[in-house]
Amino acid sequence: MAKNHIKVSAKVVDTVRPQVAGADERPVLHRLRKFAERITTPLLPDDYLHLINPLWSARELRGRVLEVRRETEDSATLVIKPGWGFSFDYQPGQYIGIGLPVDGRWRWRSYSLTSPAVTSRRGGRTITITVKAMPEGFLSTHLVEGVLPGTIVRLAAPQGNFVMPDPAPARVLFLTAGSGITPIMSMLRTLARRDQITDIVHIHSVPTQSDAVFTDELADLQRRHPSYEFRLRTTRTEGRLDLSRLDDEVGDWRGRQTWACGPEGLLTEAERLWQAAGVTDRLHLERFALTRVADPEGGGTVEFARSGKSMTVDAATSLMDAGEQAGVQMPFGCRMGICQSCVVDLVDGHVRDLRTGEVHEPGHRVQTCVTAASGDCVVDI
Repeated sequence: MAKNHIKVSAKVVDTVRPQVAGADERPVLHRLRKFAERITTPLLPDDYLHLINPLWSARELRGRVLEVRRETEDSATLVIKPGWGFSFDYQPGQYIGIGLPVDGRWRWRSYSLTSPAVTSRRGGRTITITVKAMPEGFLSTHLVEGVLPGTIVRLAAPQGNFVMPDPAPARVLFLTAGSGITPIMSMLRTLARRDQITDIVHIHSVPTQSDAVFTDELADLQRRHPSYEFRLRTTRTEGRLDLSRLDDEVGDWRGRQTWACGPEGLLTEAERLWQAAGVTDRLHLERFALTRVADPEGGGTVEFARSGKSMTVDAATSLMDAGEQAGVQMPFGCRMGICQSCVVDLVDGHVRDLRTGEVHEPGHRVQTCVTAASGDCVVDI
């Protein structure tokens, strides 16, 4: 089949709109003319919406950063007003994806919502995320240090199964460490709003007192609700929480519904303990980071079939990151291999799961956020 060829003139003058005569003498008329010019240009409907309000989009969710509140030396809460299409029917404990351009590239990450879940349909609502700047986290550092109020960001719909049911269980245990407290804050704020603060024990670990966020709010919550018990553990002086001695901390932990979020070591230890006790159905875990399997012989050229683009990457770069570097609009959700939103067909070649090392062959549907090229490959996007 013959391909159509379009010849484009290389003359720059042919691509530049002529200057309007008299623009300087009649600025108001010139602005009206420019407006008319824009609304008569062949734009997509989404482009017209953007001209009216940058938060209106038919193609993607957007939000405006209203405030950046510093929590600690290296963490901040972002107050975001979502635009048209965002659903506030999220559950406490879920996360959202947020993206913004940094150095000419769109950077995406997922962060737990810290705002309470709401049911009101009234306008003017906001959401919050609380971000800790990580040494290896390019976007997290930018969100804490470099985002100004008024910045327009892209959003992904709330997702995740690490949620608090309604009504809340009669007895609850929260085990959190570091930024693992963020999804729990959404739960606690929601429970307080619903007047469902039941029998709750909350043990939170941080290196030092200055690393702790929300302490004033949690102390106030404890004063107002005696059934909520908050225990702050500073690991540099008290040592890490030893779950093998959890009976000394919370004698009835086996009978409580437990939500745990924090470093991998804490979660792995909790899994072993709850399994040994035969109560794994009462343990709910949230992992923030992937444990990736090194593959020094992997990597290759990833071809994005429908987009007509390709990118050569190493063994540690996920297909999703490769696509975004190549300028491909990649589907995404949690970016951690949980939600299945990023699944595409593997047309040719092989890819390796970054968590397990499993190799997938052509014909499989693969999660682009947790798989990387194992040699040259082609994906259907």
